[in-house]
Amino acid sequence: MSVSLIFKIAAVGILVTILNQVLKYSGREEHAFLISLAGLILVLTWVIPYIYDLFLMAEAQICPGGRRGGAGLPGG
Repeated sequence: MSVSLIFKIAAVGILVTILNQVLKYSGREEHAFLISLAGLILVLTWVIPYIYDLFLMAEAQICPGGRRGGAGLPGG
């Protein structure tokens, strides 16, 4: 994970917070909610590949020879 990703997430958080406050002050709570939701979805699209890589690395540590078993059945 690079530092630029952390700065991007922080920038989105600051921008969403400012827009949220402005929209709530003007009485548009629905739009403020949609802005927050859009910010969350944007950040998740950036972070999910890193989470996927984390799970792949964890799986490689737990099962070095590849996947063993299927559907939670031992040896199956």
